[in-house]
Amino acid sequence: MSQIQGALVGIAMVLSAVFIPMAFFGGSTGAIYRQFSITIVSAMALSVLVALILTPALCATLLKPVSAEHHENKGRIFGWFNTTFDHSVNHYTNSVGKILGSTGRYLLIYALIVAGMVVLFLRLPSSFLPEEDQGVFLTMIQLPAGATQERTQKVLDQVTDYYLKNEKANVESVFTVNGFSFSGQAQNAGMAFVSLKPWEERSGDENSAEAVIHRAKMELGKIRDGFVIPFNMPAIVELGTATGFDFELIDQAGLGHDALTQARNQLLGMAAQHPASLVSVRPNGLEDTAQFKLEVDQEKAQALGVSLSDINQTISTALGGTYVNDFIDRGRVKKVYVQADAKFRMLPEDVDKLYVRSANGEMVPFSAFTTSHWVYGSPRLERYNGLPSMEIQGEAAPGTSSGDAMALMENLASKLPAGIGYDWTGMSYQERLSGNQAPALVAISFVVVFLCLAALYESWSIPVSVMLVVPLGIVGVLLAATLFNQKNDVYFMVGLLTTIGLSAKNAILIVEFAKDLMEKEGKRCC
Repeated sequence: MSQIQGALVGIAMVLSAVFIPMAFFGGSTGAIYRQFSITIVSAMALSVLVALILTPALCATLLKPVSAEHHENKGRIFGWFNTTFDHSVNHYTNSVGKILGSTGRYLLIYALIVAGMVVLFLRLPSSFLPEEDQGVFLTMIQLPAGATQERTQKVLDQVTDYYLKNEKANVESVFTVNGFSFSGQAQNAGMAFVSLKPWEERSGDENSAEAVIHRAKMELGKIRDGFVIPFNMPAIVELGTATGFDFELIDQAGLGHDALTQARNQLLGMAAQHPASLVSVRPNGLEDTAQFKLEVDQEKAQALGVSLSDINQTISTALGGTYVNDFIDRGRVKKVYVQADAKFRMLPEDVDKLYVRSANGEMVPFSAFTTSHWVYGSPRLERYNGLPSMEIQGEAAPGTSSGDAMALMENLASKLPAGIGYDWTGMSYQERLSGNQAPALVAISFVVVFLCLAALYESWSIPVSVMLVVPLGIVGVLLAATLFNQKNDVYFMVGLLTTIGLSAKNAILIVEFAKDLMEKEGKRCC
């Protein structure tokens, strides 16, 4: 135990030093890291306790002394294994001796490996979280401004028919909503919630949610009456409404709604010129449309004894309806709503015929204190960080990482007129945040591991010899990720940090025995 006790303590310190800093990162990225950090550190601490306390007792009970000829009398398989293993050890020992005789050459090779590691890391496509098949996805429908609900319903019926007929092998059910979508509430908007069959009934990549969505984009994109955009749900639903990127275009100079709309259309036009990198780039909002504006002369209303709250309540009740109470009819509870009859709320002039009760109890017509006219504007005005903004959503094209797509959007946005800025929100903001945190996370892990080893061995040179092994493990991770087209996301960073800890663990075992051997021979090792 005296030979490996120090190594076990060193391994525990190194693995803790690698994963504990992850628990102190903020945001949603920190919340994900924290789960891995606490789990791995707890498991590692328990395993070290078992190795220091229970394993020696079990070894003393189960392992018995054997004679020197015990291994030589093994059968054919075990004898072949022992012989091969001894040859491998001798070959490794001779190779290490040759390397020590040509340190300059191999230090140059090591430097090239480190340089290759940096190049591989920089070229690895970035992402936040991989897309997942959650058994459900969404389809957004938006028709031109002013389209009626009847037109919207026809498009929703087309979408439903496509999923239930063309994708009947994968789709379980379709639920549609007319008049609502994530872009806002309007009669030209709609949503379809598509539920897929259980995963065991959809074996094969061609039956995955991603494949179904891809085919739906190709077919539903042929509908000419409006935009139909299927999209997957984000891996963490609290961070957005759809996969892809969330881009906020911001009016930073107070240029006005029209200038912001022109900049948005210009950006959408530039994005459409890059179909190999960007797909489904769309505004997540409602287009400008004709609106009926009712202006209240507050001085006249006050003179007539009519309050603004009563005016608003009257319009809301007459046009939209107001819940009153419940009543029981033949054993069933029914709701009571108050609303103007349909024929008295169909025309703009009908508003002037509404009456509101004044403070002295008289009924005053709306025409006495209001004027009305038609205007053209946005039914949904957005603000981001207190500034007028418009949200744009989109996805990276197949074969393009989300990080590359976001970089392209930033490049296109830089070409917009002065005074128009941008920012990221939702999962895109978290991806940018995690990308900025990744170098700091790796650097902190390296520094803390080095300091822990320096404190353990009371030396500055021994930790260096341990840390020199880490880049070799990182190169292996990067090569595997590159060969299998993996991305630099949150899970990749967890695996990378695990590799750092395991590489240092193996080096600690070798360095610990080498240190003890040199001390027994009376040589200084630090």
